[in-house]
Amino acid sequence: MNYVLKRYYGGNEYLEMCCMDWDYVLRTLPAYGQALSLTLKIAVVGIAVAIAIGVLCNVLWYSKISVFRRAAGVYVALFRNTPLMIQLFFMFYALPQLGIKMTPILTAMVGLSLLGGSFMAEAIRGGLNGVAKNQIESAKAIGLTQGQIMRYVMLPQAVSYSVPSIGANCIFLIKETSIFSVIAVVDLMNVTKTEIGMFYKTNEALLLLVLAYAVVLIVLSWGLTVLEKRVRYAEFGH
Repeated sequence: MNYVLKRYYGGNEYLEMCCMDWDYVLRTLPAYGQALSLTLKIAVVGIAVAIAIGVLCNVLWYSKISVFRRAAGVYVALFRNTPLMIQLFFMFYALPQLGIKMTPILTAMVGLSLLGGSFMAEAIRGGLNGVAKNQIESAKAIGLTQGQIMRYVMLPQAVSYSVPSIGANCIFLIKETSIFSVIAVVDLMNVTKTEIGMFYKTNEALLLLVLAYAVVLIVLSWGLTVLEKRVRYAEFGH
């Protein structure tokens, strides 16, 4: 399928024939499907662990042990303020010098989890700050311990308040998977660069890359919007 693209340079008009090889697109779909599957697996694991880390950080922040509170603060400050690429390079190339070796996929999962955990921690923290203080005081009045207050009163409400922020972080983390090719993970970006380098099908490869991310993120955004509406209705009745 061909189309004609008109371009103008210095007032001179000329025609450039740009051919989109749809047969190549169809032949390459399986490779992109495998890369998308791997990318989503890494993203799902990374996001799940990141949420768990975010919850843990908030538990540590609300604990009475200052060492735990400071450790959580240092972790969040470190990983929120360093690029994921630098973190991946350090884990994949520097840690083996210390005897800690990880596969590219495991490195990607760990890196995404640690980066995401720092952002999820702040998102959940914002939700915790939104819990009404009179509810906490009421929980103390009926004899609940600090741990029980966190588990049964604060965290359930904080998660509902944090759904928009957590959703935004999920989208952000999926976008960050595009740099995993720097440690040789066969993800969408890696496949795209390989296809361009081997077959010079730049337009086709980039089209498939954009479509893969667009479909995933649009579906995720829609799902998060529905979830946010349901949480808001359950919380406020409208």
